[in-house]
Amino acid sequence: MGWRRRAQVLGMSDKGPWGGGGDSGNGSGGGGDDGPRNPWSLPPTGKRSRIGGSTSLDEFLKRARSGGPGGGPSFPANAGRLWLAAVAALVLVWIGFTSFHSIGPQERGVVTMFGKYTSTLNPGIQFTLPAPIMRVQVEDVQNTRTESFPEGSQPNLMLTGDQNIVDLAYSVRWNIKSPEDYVFEIKNPKETVRAVAESAMRAAVAGKNLTQAIGSGRGEIEAEVQTRMQGLLDEYQSGVRVLGISIQKAAAPAEVDDAFKAVTAAQQEAQSNLNRSRAYAQQVIARAQGDATEFDKIYEQYRLSPDVTRRRLYYETMEQVLNRADKTIVQPGVQAYLPLPEVRRQQQATPEPQAPATPQAQPTGAAR
Repeated sequence: MGWRRRAQVLGMSDKGPWGGGGDSGNGSGGGGDDGPRNPWSLPPTGKRSRIGGSTSLDEFLKRARSGGPGGGPSFPANAGRLWLAAVAALVLVWIGFTSFHSIGPQERGVVTMFGKYTSTLNPGIQFTLPAPIMRVQVEDVQNTRTESFPEGSQPNLMLTGDQNIVDLAYSVRWNIKSPEDYVFEIKNPKETVRAVAESAMRAAVAGKNLTQAIGSGRGEIEAEVQTRMQGLLDEYQSGVRVLGISIQKAAAPAEVDDAFKAVTAAQQEAQSNLNRSRAYAQQVIARAQGDATEFDKIYEQYRLSPDVTRRRLYYETMEQVLNRADKTIVQPGVQAYLPLPEVRRQQQATPEPQAPATPQAQPTGAAR
């Protein structure tokens, strides 16, 4: 616009670098009859009002240059109120986002004022002072977290009480018991839980032999590790609750795995034999107890009538003995017609006699 104004000023002067500002009759030049026409001179009277007239843009720029104090730009009269309304809207949005908190049923909110713990928010819509005065850190207290050992496919070797090595893979399940302790008492909760779990597991395995570690003692190890972990974490005031320990793998190292499998199979067979022997012992004991009870009853009957009981016992005993014997009963004065069973049995067992072999003829000329 500055160049435009300079061009207009130069055009309004009577003389220019090309001569006077007069018009020639033929319209070929300006400034004189023989000089070239001035390119900066105003056009003829018929065209001056259309070219030299100001537009709406010129009027707006003119008011902007001259309307403000000291020649600066001018603003509407209600600009200050617009700024105040914008600032107020931002403040309301900031208060709404930092003062109202929606806490889920499984969550708790830890409230701090200027970095110091003040309270714990329960589930629901809760209100606090806006940040940075008060801040709320929301923690999920019902989410079950799982830590697996080892991380990856590498072996996790531990030393047992009988100086053997066992490869152990297990997992730890835990959640948040106290959100304020969980946030403020320990810096890295996950790393702390992993370190405590590994320490407790190694201590528990060191108190067992190899047979217990890879066999029947796994349940005892899991319970002992859970108790040890919970005790240590409570001493640290970590706000962590140990839900359970699960051993997924307990075996000998891969180098001696075949030999330990054979040992395990032999142990299982020994346990099976032991169970069978215990079952047989229970049967024998039950039979003996039954016989003793029966003898007590017979003795009571014998005390009441000895002769009758003695004769009955004799008949019962003879019946049991003779029932299993091969016998023939012969009444006195009667001659048995059929052969006795013993004779018949001997005849059936005796082989038939074979014909004697024919003697071979002696060779001619044998010595006599």
